[in-house]
Amino acid sequence: MAGPADKSGKLPHFHGHRDRLKTRFRETGPETLQDYELLELILFQALPRRDTKPIAKALLARFGSFSEGLSAPETLLTEIDGIGEAAAHHLKLFAAAAKRFARDPLREQPLLDSWQAVLDHCRAAMAFEPIEQFRILFLDKKNRLLSEEVQQKGTVDHTPVYPREVIKRALELSATALILVHNHPFGDPTPSRADIQMTKSLVDIAKPLGIAVHDHIIVGKAGHASFRALSLI
Repeated sequence: MAGPADKSGKLPHFHGHRDRLKTRFRETGPETLQDYELLELILFQALPRRDTKPIAKALLARFGSFSEGLSAPETLLTEIDGIGEAAAHHLKLFAAAAKRFARDPLREQPLLDSWQAVLDHCRAAMAFEPIEQFRILFLDKKNRLLSEEVQQKGTVDHTPVYPREVIKRALELSATALILVHNHPFGDPTPSRADIQMTKSLVDIAKPLGIAVHDHIIVGKAGHASFRALSLI
């Protein structure tokens, strides 16, 4: 399908580039595309009359990576020249779809049998969020996912967590196990003293009620930390 022509009747200079990029995507797959090229493709539908290459490169320059670009708040996305509210919303839809795609495998089998899928999902959902959030995976007696909920959101370096509220919600769902997850927006997933104290308090309240805390995972841009692996649980 031909793209929009300018007043002289000529197609924009980027028209052929778009066709070539689409062809590469179809014939050789997304792995052969650079990050800015994949962002270009995502932006094609939202910006049919714009050259999206400089916009895609500006996104990467501003936010640092493909994932951080998609995870950035809409208010910051619209600060990029060429990205309005519609294009920012379009990018956030792709980010939401990626998170949903990473979450679906968790519902197919016991979580402790698919630990890498748990880590992949947590990273996709939280690693690039600009503020801290505390997320809980509630499990049944077969360690299958009952519910996943964001319990609290905080600031760039703190999220208030109330262990009794967490346990109250677990009892409402008839959950018998929990996986705790929160993010460190600055990147370093090393547990803080407050993280360790809160987790110990939650474990102490949960244990007499027959609720196990399998792990507390901290995710950041640089990786993740597991309380279980660090012998903190």
